[in-house]
Formats: sequence, structure tokens, C-alpha cells
Amino acid sequence: MNKPLILVVEDDAPVRSLITTTLRAHDYRFLSAANGESAILEASSHNPDIMLLDLGLPDLDGVEVIHRVRTWSNLPIIVISARSEDTDKIEALDAGADDYLTKPFSVEELLARLRVTQRRLATLQAGVVNEGAVFTNGRLKVDYAAGCAFLGEEELHLTPSEYKLLCLLCKNVGKVLTHTFIAQQIWGRSWENDVASLRVYMANLRKKLERDPDSPQYIQTHIGVGYRMLKVE
Repeated sequence: MNKPLILVVEDDAPVRSLITTTLRAHDYRFLSAANGESAILEASSHNPDIMLLDLGLPDLDGVEVIHRVRTWSNLPIIVISARSEDTDKIEALDAGADDYLTKPFSVEELLARLRVTQRRLATLQAGVVNEGAVFTNGRLKVDYAAGCAFLGEEELHLTPSEYKLLCLLCKNVGKVLTHTFIAQQIWGRSWENDVASLRVYMANLRKKLERDPDSPQYIQTHIGVGYRMLKVE
């Protein structure tokens, strides 16, 4: 089975070379682009499986590239940027990015992010997150048709909001979901006090889901940004 085709969008030649050399060494197929317009052209022409996107491009801001690609494609986009402020991360993730890797980064972390994205792609392609299917992740099982969740053989007694939150995380396994996105999906709005409410719901969900809420196995917090459902082997 061929590894996914990855589009590398990076205007800094040494960084682009580092990424493409890493991909080549691990038998990934790849394309590259040095600016936003070329990235959009490559994405529309070659239909890559994953995009690695720098935000500081010479012609278009990377967030604009995300917005434009999202008008016609759901391909996973991993942002790789020197912008490390939470506001930058939130803006990119809310625009439609799937993950955010801050420069400088290690080769090992880049490869790990790609593996997570590949697993999410495989999950989606297998159809396990479709309505009516049963989602499994380690000991966690969510039966969408029955509207219930289990940890091992024990049913989790969740409130409607907790169940809706769990389903949203499960259907986006491996993807960072921002506070704004989650609030819009759960309550149909995103107000400032929704973030505080979301923290309460998440704390209650973790108490029921995690053996040790202080060392979570399933739900990872990205401080100031949002939450991610981890893939558990």
C-alpha cells in the first residue's frame, strides 16, 4: 500500500529541504510549493492526501490558503509555523487546519503528527465514524445508533451534552478542536462564557472516561486552544 501523497508548502528553502528529505527517507510521496498560489494549484491538480503548510508565505497568508482550500477540499492540513501565539494557532485551526506544529520542530515530532493524521484518514475511509456505526478506541466504544457509550463492559452514564461532546471528539479523532468550534457544534453559538462551561463539561466527562483525569489517556488538552481525542492502541 502506497504511503499518502503529501504537499509541502514552505517558502524557506532549507526548511523545505529538511521536510522533503525526511519524507523521502521514510518513503513518503510528496510535492512541494514555495508560495500560496502554487500550493492551491498543486492541491487542486494533484489531490494530495495531506498538506504541510507554513503560514508565512510571500504572496498569501497561510490562513487564507486554508480558507480557499476548504471551499472544495477536506484534505488534512498540518500547519508548520514559527508563529507560536495561541491566537495564531486558534485562527489557523478555526479556519480549518487539523493540527499545528511550531517551529523549530524535531523530525520525530513531524513524523508522529503524520502518523496520527494517517490513522485519522484510515478511520474515516473505513467509515467507522459514520452515523449508525460503532466507534472503538482502546476500551472506549460509542454506539451511535443506540446513543450510548461504554468503557470496557461498563456503560458510561453521560448527560446529553457530555454524550454530544464525546461524539464530536470521537468523530474527529486525532484532530485538535478549538473551544470556538466545539461550542458552535454543541450549543450552536460561541460566547465568551461558553469556554468556562465547556471546561466544566470536559472535567465531568474525563471523570467518567479517564482512569486518571490528571494523566488523561483519551482526551488531550491544548491549553488556550482546545481539545483532541487521542488514538489509543
